[in-house]
Amino acid sequence: MNKHRLSTFLIASGLVPFVGCQNMQSGQSLGSTQSARANNSAHSSASVGQSMSARPATRAAQPAVAAAMPAPAADDSLVPPDAKPGECYARVILPPVYESTTEQVVDKEAGQYIEVTPAVTEQVEQRVLVKEASERLEIVPAVYKTVTEQVLVSAASSRLVTVPAEYRTVSEQVLVKPAHTVWKKGVDPLQKLTGATGEIMCLVNVPAEYKTVSKQVLATAATTVTEEIPAEYKTVEKTVLVSGPTTQKVTIPAEYATVTVTRVKTPAQKRVVAIPAVYQTVTKTAVTQASRTGWQRILCETNVTPETIAELQTRLTAKGFDAGLVDGRINARTSAALTAYQQANGLATGGLTYETLTALGIVAN
Repeated sequence: MNKHRLSTFLIASGLVPFVGCQNMQSGQSLGSTQSARANNSAHSSASVGQSMSARPATRAAQPAVAAAMPAPAADDSLVPPDAKPGECYARVILPPVYESTTEQVVDKEAGQYIEVTPAVTEQVEQRVLVKEASERLEIVPAVYKTVTEQVLVSAASSRLVTVPAEYRTVSEQVLVKPAHTVWKKGVDPLQKLTGATGEIMCLVNVPAEYKTVSKQVLATAATTVTEEIPAEYKTVEKTVLVSGPTTQKVTIPAEYATVTVTRVKTPAQKRVVAIPAVYQTVTKTAVTQASRTGWQRILCETNVTPETIAELQTRLTAKGFDAGLVDGRINARTSAALTAYQQANGLATGGLTYETLTALGIVAN
C-alpha cells in the first residue's frame, strides 16, 4: 500500500522515477533496458518528447512550481549518470546557483555646508518710555441717601364672623323591652325524692328593661357679628438722589522703565565647509546558474519503508511544515509539506531526494 502511494506521489509531482536497480526475476537492469531503448532510437529527443506528452496529468499537476520560478534548463541526459543497482533516480528541479560579490557604492554624495560663527552681543541698560502722558475723564458718581417711610399694605375693612350654635347634653330612659310573663318549670320537693309527681309549670312576671341614653339639644342658635379689621402699614427704606453725577479731567503722567537690551558687538560670520562623500560596502547576489532539471537519487517503492515515511512526517512537522498524521503513508498534506520545505531551504523539488533526507537528518537504507 505504501509503495502504491509513493508511486502516486511521484507521478503527481511530475517526475517519474528512473529505477536503476536490477529486476530480481529477469536479472536485467531497468536502467540498462531504458539505455538500450534510447540508443536504438534514431530520434532520441523526439522519443523523450513523445514520452513526456504521453503523461498530460504529470505536467498538469505542477503549475505552481512553473509559476514560482523561471523555466528550468533542459537536461540532455536520458538516463542518470553512474547509476547503481538498487538505487532509484528522478529528474528533479534543481534550485538556481548564486554568487555573492561585494562592491563599494556611494551611500551619501559629497556636499558642503555653511558654518556660521554667531555674532557677539553685549547687554546694556537703557531707560525707555513705557507709556506716554495722557488725560482721562473721571466720572464723579451721584450721591444718594436712604430714607424710611410708612407704606400702606392693606386698607382698613370689616368682615362678618359666624358665631356657631351652642348645644347641651341631656339624659333620658328609653324602653328597651316591655314587662311580660313567661312559663318556667317548677320544682316540687316530693318530686325530687320519689319522682312520682308530674311536671310542674309556673307563670312568672318578667319586668320591663330600660336604657339610659344621652343626646344633644340646641341651647343657643347660630348668629353672625361684624368684625372690624384695622389698616396695615409697612416701614420701607428707599434711596433718594442727593446730587447727580459729574465728570472731571485727570492728568496721567508718562511712565518710564530701565530695561536691559542686547546689541551687536561683532556681526555674525559664515564660511563654506566641504563634506566628503560617504561610501559603504554592499553585497550583491547574482545567478551564476539558472534553475534546471537534473537527475538525483530518490526514495521509491523499491527502497522506502513506512518507518522512513513516518520519520519524514515527524521531522517536517517539527520544522514547521504540517505533514499531517504520522501514519507512515504519503498523502497530499505530506507531499505539500515536503515541497514547501525543499523550496524554503534551496533544495531540489519534485521528489523525496536523498539530499532532502540528509537535510532533515534522516538516514535511509
